[in-house]
Amino acid sequence: MYKNHRISLVLPCYNEEHGLVEVFRDLNRNIVDEVIAVDNNSTDHTAEVARRFGATVIRETKQGYGAAYKAGLRAATGDIIVTMDADGTYPRNFIPILLDVMIDEGYDFITCDRTGHKDKPSNWLRVFGNDVLNFFILLLFWFRVRDSQSGMWVFRRWILAHLNLTSDGMAFSEEIKLEAMSKKKLIRSTELPIYYKERHGVSKLRIWRDGFYNLFFLFRKRFGLLGYAPPLIDPNDPNLQKR
Repeated sequence: MYKNHRISLVLPCYNEEHGLVEVFRDLNRNIVDEVIAVDNNSTDHTAEVARRFGATVIRETKQGYGAAYKAGLRAATGDIIVTMDADGTYPRNFIPILLDVMIDEGYDFITCDRTGHKDKPSNWLRVFGNDVLNFFILLLFWFRVRDSQSGMWVFRRWILAHLNLTSDGMAFSEEIKLEAMSKKKLIRSTELPIYYKERHGVSKLRIWRDGFYNLFFLFRKRFGLLGYAPPLIDPNDPNLQKR
């Protein structure tokens, strides 16, 4: 519990037995009430490691970053949900800082910007690809985001009732930002800088394939070619806490 808000942490996991150890090493469980680790067909000891650290493990057999996130977000029960990849790259000690900004400043959705805040230089191709996708978001949707591919977000659970989240793949990361940040009259959003570490374990990103897919996804999203996905939570749930 943090400032009278129940906090859930959702971790999509595919072969992250090493990264999870790093995540839980400095995770403050006095702040995070619920940790949901989504095992997306891992072939290592991901599920066992997560359970050992007290996480609730959900198995999602439909392969994909977005599919794993959807399963975890449906299961989350906190008033505020924090997300991050399970590879140890995102800073756990930023969670209370981000929660302070959200609660004290009245934000509903915060996405984190890793660019320029790494402790080691990143793969230049990833940086370039991210910049290209950021540019096309500005071109197609008319708002600016510095890190469209970031996987750390903090948001109030109620907004899930208002987001059309169609992607089951890597494009889920940009789609949740597009959905939340384009609904300016309903959802108050911002982007804040964080630092970013080298990952533990093997990266699952296929740079060229995922990069071109995410770019194509932006055009399909902009021109309404992706259809409609049911909301991840019931919009009529009386237990949803809006502020």
